[in-house]
Amino acid sequence: MAGLDEVDRRILDLLREDARRPLSDIAQRVNLTSAPVKRRIARMERDGVIVGYTIRTAPGTAGAELEAFTELRVSGSTDVEEVWVAIQQLPEVEQLFTIAGDPDALMRLRVDNVEHLQRVVNQLRRSGTVVGTKTLIVLRAWER
Repeated sequence: MAGLDEVDRRILDLLREDARRPLSDIAQRVNLTSAPVKRRIARMERDGVIVGYTIRTAPGTAGAELEAFTELRVSGSTDVEEVWVAIQQLPEVEQLFTIAGDPDALMRLRVDNVEHLQRVVNQLRRSGTVVGTKTLIVLRAWER
């Protein structure tokens, strides 16, 4: 986060906790008025530091009941960026992480049930970029 000062980092922390937090609340917590906080957020959006806002839903309340992580192994000549292109067609995929070591990438997804999970994993395997997978189903999650 080069180019960000301590106030910017604190604003980001507050937005991570609650992306709908009112500007007035953020301003109070970082000892500024709302106008400079709004300018800082706009700058971080423009500079690509903040790339979007999202929501989290309680498990089982929004249709997709099952959360899982799938480790992905790609063929030796495949750039992991190609995996990202392949999964863009899968609305079940919530995040993709490239990681050091084995496996090549880790994907977080949300599906309706185990059969739905199997269909998504099979679709990935048929993409031609993924040569191996290992899937872990989330039983329970805690957040800070």
